[in-house]
Amino acid sequence: MDTVSILPANSHGRNFIPDEYLPDGKDEYYFRNIQNTKSKAEWRHLRSDEVNTLIKNNNISQNWEEILVTNQFDPGQINDSEFFGLVRIGSIRNTILEHHDLKLPVGITNSTIISCDIGDDVAIHHVRYLSHYIIGNRCILSNIDEIHTTNHAKFGNGIIKEGEQEKVRVWLNLMNETGCRKILPFDGMITADAYIWAKYRDDAALQEKLKEITQNSLDSHRGFYGTIGNQCVIKNSRILKDVKVGSHCYIKGANKLKNLTINSSQEESTQIGEGVELVNGIIGFGCHIFYGCKAIRFILGNNSNLKYGARLINSFLGDNSTISCCEVLNNLIFPAHEQHHNNSFLIASVVMGQSNMAAGATIGSNHNSRANDNEIRAGRGFWPGLCTSVKHSCRFASFVLLSKAAYPAELDITLPFSLLKNNEAKDQLEILPAFWWLYNMYALARNSWKFMNRDKRRNKVQNIEFDSLAPDTVEEIFKALRLLKIWTAKASLRSKGDSTDNKDEKELVQIGHQLLSGSEEQVNNLEILGENMEKSKRKVVIIKAYNSYHAYYDMLHYYGIKNLMEYMNENPEVDFPSMSKALKGNREKKWVNLGGQLIPEKDVDQLRADIGSDKLSNWTEIHYRYDTLWEKYPSEKQKHAYATLCEILGTDILTKEQWISALDKAKEIKEFIMEQVYVSRKKDFDNPFRQATFRNMAEMKAAIGTIEDNSFVKQVRNETEDFKKLIEEIKMRI
Repeated sequence: MDTVSILPANSHGRNFIPDEYLPDGKDEYYFRNIQNTKSKAEWRHLRSDEVNTLIKNNNISQNWEEILVTNQFDPGQINDSEFFGLVRIGSIRNTILEHHDLKLPVGITNSTIISCDIGDDVAIHHVRYLSHYIIGNRCILSNIDEIHTTNHAKFGNGIIKEGEQEKVRVWLNLMNETGCRKILPFDGMITADAYIWAKYRDDAALQEKLKEITQNSLDSHRGFYGTIGNQCVIKNSRILKDVKVGSHCYIKGANKLKNLTINSSQEESTQIGEGVELVNGIIGFGCHIFYGCKAIRFILGNNSNLKYGARLINSFLGDNSTISCCEVLNNLIFPAHEQHHNNSFLIASVVMGQSNMAAGATIGSNHNSRANDNEIRAGRGFWPGLCTSVKHSCRFASFVLLSKAAYPAELDITLPFSLLKNNEAKDQLEILPAFWWLYNMYALARNSWKFMNRDKRRNKVQNIEFDSLAPDTVEEIFKALRLLKIWTAKASLRSKGDSTDNKDEKELVQIGHQLLSGSEEQVNNLEILGENMEKSKRKVVIIKAYNSYHAYYDMLHYYGIKNLMEYMNENPEVDFPSMSKALKGNREKKWVNLGGQLIPEKDVDQLRADIGSDKLSNWTEIHYRYDTLWEKYPSEKQKHAYATLCEILGTDILTKEQWISALDKAKEIKEFIMEQVYVSRKKDFDNPFRQATFRNMAEMKAAIGTIEDNSFVKQVRNETEDFKKLIEEIKMRI
């Protein structure tokens, strides 16, 4: 079979759409004319003097009648170029376009143009092959080997065009290397869409409808042109094939861009830099991709970044995230993820946001079996430390911090905000629950502020819960408290030589509660062992169970009061009885983190049912449902907070006395938070080894300031004062 064909000389720039795919009664420019909104009345044929000038300037055309221009046309600005097929050129004036330090004249030089529409005041210089594109106004295209569009271009979307076989469809193999959780990408897809598709594989109706909705979301006709939006700059690049470029996009030095949608706008400009190779992807608004990055079969959420040679393959990187240097394969990553080091790997995982991968972390890159069908599931705030190795399959609760170690077996860590340590000397796994609250308050408090402050998205399609204490983590705390009670009770019985077999869970919970509510010394003298947390025969030891237990209760109390105070602040006319009446009810215990948005499980189940039954028949309607649920979320969160407070106080409805006492305790907890933010940060300044790198304290102060200068410490102090004032105001309304 010939790989290089010979075609008639007059076929260049014609017959873009094969005859069998042309709509009845339409020509090959039908879809092009739909895409280009400029009125036909604005175009005119060249005058004879203009043709003569073009020929004199060493330009070539198969047919000068096929070059259309506007009334503001200076043929002297076009030199040494070739034109094939229907080419329509907007305003060309003797002016200069400037972008940063680059200045180029409007016009076309040393380029080959094939069947394109070119906007007003465009500079095209040394573009060796430009075919079937609609180019916006005031664009710069300079020193590019090839920009062209095929008649079956899909621009990164997971659809197939007329006449194409199913095998050419592009899928993303998320969360698993085998493709058993594959999804179809589309422009506008968010992590919520990807999660509901990849996670609920057993919902056959849902799976069938999501594929159908995605295929129907875009036109399957052949013949759509590539587009480059207004005021784009593309320079010193090699190949752009089947790429849709949004306005104000800046591309410089890219090697290969193929089958992509690059979203960009004046407010959220996307930039793609040197040595980048991107194939089969959707890129969100306000993204930055630089310095040798490779991405294949991917989605990049809004305001996210790839830098310094990062490799992103078969993965979805959520909004507000940055990946540098490392390798990321077969992952679904929720918003606010950070991974900055060359020797870190993240393989076959769903990471639920607000996460950070340290240098040397290898998450899921080594297997515990001969198969590659395992996965890792990590809740919000997942943070594996330096040189951490974790094997498939593992599950982690929210805000789990792993200390440096090669963890030898599968893990199921159900204790949120905990620290894991692989104690090789004792051959045991050690877990300190509520570590963040007890010993790293600065980082915990700063996280929520940091993630919200860094959310620069203008286009906030994906709704995100940034607060570390939210319904999902609160429910994990309730489960952790029950486990701590059971494990403490068993430890006490073992220490006395009693059997635990004749005790049911209810009895163990009661015994554990009494112990953990009593003497700290008595509990700390027990060897408390976690169960079903590591696939091994060695011990899993719970460290500082007593302190963790009470820390968890303080976290629940603070969560409850903080959200109820927000309710009172938002409703200044409401008194305490009215608040109780409005918010009382059963606690919603099951929540789903849907791409960063927290939704009660029952609502997710209803959402799935409505998609499967065709009640929600397109992605716009599905996204509207997300937004509707997000509008309800604050009140649902406040109801959950009220029920949480009732639960820990042992009542169905708060009395005035309980409310006043709870407010006073919340004030104490807020002061504790303020103090611990200060103390946990102050340790860095008091560290003698850190001080050793400076000549004296004056140099250290000049270089890094003091703890008193720390802006976040100041912010927390101010927030604490405001919190206390609001408590006093609320007390006046009882």
